[in-house]
Amino acid sequence: MGESSSSSSSSSLSLTQQIGVAPLLKRLSKHLTRKFAKIFFILSNHKSAGSLGALAGFVIASVIAWKFVRATSGQRRRQKQTSDAAVEVTKVVLGQTVKNKLNGARKMTCQLLGVILEESSPEELQHHATLRPSVVEVLLEISRFCDIYLIERILDDESGERVLLALENTGHFKSGGLMKDKVLFCSTDNGRLSFVRQLEPDWHVDTNPDTLSQLAKFIRFQLYISPSGSSSTSESNIFNSKSLESFFNEESL
Repeated sequence: MGESSSSSSSSSLSLTQQIGVAPLLKRLSKHLTRKFAKIFFILSNHKSAGSLGALAGFVIASVIAWKFVRATSGQRRRQKQTSDAAVEVTKVVLGQTVKNKLNGARKMTCQLLGVILEESSPEELQHHATLRPSVVEVLLEISRFCDIYLIERILDDESGERVLLALENTGHFKSGGLMKDKVLFCSTDNGRLSFVRQLEPDWHVDTNPDTLSQLAKFIRFQLYISPSGSSSTSESNIFNSKSLESFFNEESL
């Protein structure tokens, strides 16, 4: 399945660090305040020149330390705000691009293997089912604009349960756009083709060029997913891309 973005990982790590550092800075600030009050009380009761000099030195050091803590805390706050703003802008841009690519579509059918899942064969699903991390955001955006049905051929019921669990663990069913009863399973490739015909979607996404060719005259738009990005047919309503997320991240149709 597709690779996770390194920038996304570093952003998550940075956010985690920020969340952990803020309480630490607050505790340090309170600790310095208590220490300052205690030492000030002790030194103020010993009014020798040495004690007064030590008091003055401590005050200066405390002020410097306090300014450093405040500056560090403010800098981290600004970094977090900048990071949050960048994430929000990215989501807005992705949402607009997805909306434009869908071109008014209200329903989409999509194969699971090789598109949504890391696995590429029904045999693999008998052992594991793993959602491609890079497709998560795009899938959620698509589900905001149209009904999406995920369809796959499986060899046993357990394989279907693994797929549903993988989708559930990533929060897709909680988002409100994707529903369990819109994840459909069949035992043959013809069964997948039959599902698509019955659902009459505006878009269909598949890795099998033969399936796409058979559906070409019935479906408004189709997307052929191939790791090489090669074209499957000369049909004008069939587009091709290396992945679902690559296609919907491109601004032009």
